[in-house]
Amino acid sequence: MNNRTSFALLAVLTAVGTLTISSAYATEHYPAACVGCSMEDARAIANEMLLESIPVSVWTDKTDYGHNDMIMVTGQVANVSGFPITVTVVSPLNSLVTIDQLTVAEDGSFETTISTAGAMWKYDGTYTIKVNYGSAEKSNSAKVELTGGVEWIPNYSIPTIEAPIECGADDITVGDQCIPYSISGGMVTGATLNSGDNGSIIISINAEEDGTLTINPETTVIDGIFMVLVDDEQWDDVEIVGNKVTIMFPAGAEQIEIFGTYVIPEFGIIAAMILAVAIISIIAISAKSRLSIIPRY
Repeated sequence: MNNRTSFALLAVLTAVGTLTISSAYATEHYPAACVGCSMEDARAIANEMLLESIPVSVWTDKTDYGHNDMIMVTGQVANVSGFPITVTVVSPLNSLVTIDQLTVAEDGSFETTISTAGAMWKYDGTYTIKVNYGSAEKSNSAKVELTGGVEWIPNYSIPTIEAPIECGADDITVGDQCIPYSISGGMVTGATLNSGDNGSIIISINAEEDGTLTINPETTVIDGIFMVLVDDEQWDDVEIVGNKVTIMFPAGAEQIEIFGTYVIPEFGIIAAMILAVAIISIIAISAKSRLSIIPRY
């Protein structure tokens, strides 16, 4: 065999090897062509590819429910990492309805049922089912509509013009309230109140490293603190002593939400004083009325 023939044979073998490797690479990284598939099969393959690209997905068996139904919640994670799924439900009033943790199956699926019976579900409207899988980036939500219950009508009033509240350097300004706090490993960038039963204080932070946030609100602001979420995930690294709360947060945390059995609405100090005077007046009148009916001898 001469040199020209040897080079030609080597070129053919190289080309065949390259085609074989390319075919194997394509088979590994791209799905096989669905020859002769129906439209339903094509949709199923597309949905499967979509689920594999989304960190966590969630859906319900339907979108509309009554106030004594069961919501079937199903979901899928793209990569199983050993974390539980945290499920929270928020009402149309933006208050927490329920919270739960689910175990993820080996195939990445998870499911649960949620009952819409009970006082926390009494209002009609859109309820948001949120899921979180280990970090704030791996989250998703589904919305359902409840009908046949109580219609929520906001009780709006004309706001009272008041002088702005000036809080100290060691206070968080929330509406017209000043809440004492201290923080290490980051800084507080803002705070808001969700008022009412099972309301909360939402504190935005910029955490450059692992740190600690301590707040000590008055019981007139929030009372009965019972739970803390860090970036929408239930947090156990918390110390609660009376109304003083200390939260150990990780680097990169952005939001801390503190729940109490009751949180005051964001009304002004003047409105609170008027309410207090009215209560004292009622008590005084009631006491005077009781004295007037005591028989005299």
